[in-house]
Amino acid sequence: MQIGKTIRKYRKEKGMTQEEMAKRLGVTTPAVNKWENDNSYPDITLLAPIARLLGISLDTLLSFQEELTTEEITSIIMEADQKLKTSAYDEVFLWSKSIIETYPNCLTLIWQLASLLDAQRLIKDIPNATGYDDYILSCYNRVLESEEETLRTSAADSLFGYYLRNEQYEKAEHYLQYYSMQNPLRKLKQATIYRKTNRTEDAYKANEEILFSEYQILSETVHNLYLLSLGEQNFSKAHLLVDKQQMLANLFDMGKYHEAACKLELATIEKDVDTILDTMEIMLHSLDDINIFTTSPLYEHMNFKKTSSTFSEQLKQELLNCFRDRETYGFLDNNERWRIITQQISD
Repeated sequence: MQIGKTIRKYRKEKGMTQEEMAKRLGVTTPAVNKWENDNSYPDITLLAPIARLLGISLDTLLSFQEELTTEEITSIIMEADQKLKTSAYDEVFLWSKSIIETYPNCLTLIWQLASLLDAQRLIKDIPNATGYDDYILSCYNRVLESEEETLRTSAADSLFGYYLRNEQYEKAEHYLQYYSMQNPLRKLKQATIYRKTNRTEDAYKANEEILFSEYQILSETVHNLYLLSLGEQNFSKAHLLVDKQQMLANLFDMGKYHEAACKLELATIEKDVDTILDTMEIMLHSLDDINIFTTSPLYEHMNFKKTSSTFSEQLKQELLNCFRDRETYGFLDNNERWRIITQQISD
């Protein structure tokens, strides 16, 4: 809030007219009116008397505060957005600068206003659009000093986007250092730089690694949701999630083994005999191709660790122990097909 608005607010709360306030301060009524309309500012020697007269602190009078609330920031951004719809860009730019000067330490506000001004230049034909670059970029760079990682990353993302748009790829790449190594966006943006700078092999490999990693994350996430559904005995949702996990394995070229394996537990819980036996057979018959995803065109630039020649046989033995477990599959004891499957594994 500007000092004029603060004076008006607290003067009215005191039930005092502009004329009464002017008399008590030894100034003219037009002077008070100019203050309240932000046409001029009180002399510095009057700040303490004004604060005492209004019964407020100097911090309140000067609208000083360490940080704006989320609601206050949102209100300012909404006001800026509305101004961009009804006023000339240059006017809103100058207004935004004044807001930033009023709250120079509110980095969240600075980033949001700068982003809004920056984005407006992309969707509208703004005269002399590049003339605002220096100020907007300086705002982003100020936000890079934030102690909050999310805010720093947001500013780095804005700077990366600006330099990428302007084909200044080396500068864009510089801002990737502000992303944590664990942030998947860092690798994705690095892959974009590789592609833009014709480092094709690196671009393929980086994107394929992201794809493979995302499958693992998505698959585990869906499985966790499935376990939550089981905990609530929501079997309808559990079936839906098993179907989704099977679709994921198919979409990411994981092979028949991975597509089938996710169905076994739920079928066993429900004692769905046909599904259990079908799934067991598919898992056994696809063991030799359990790593078939390593030959998929989706991952052809990745280097996978080769499995030992005994890996398939070891996995068969583990499946044997699982499928023959009577505590789990004792209800199949009299099933001829189950006996054939398990005996086949033993051979």
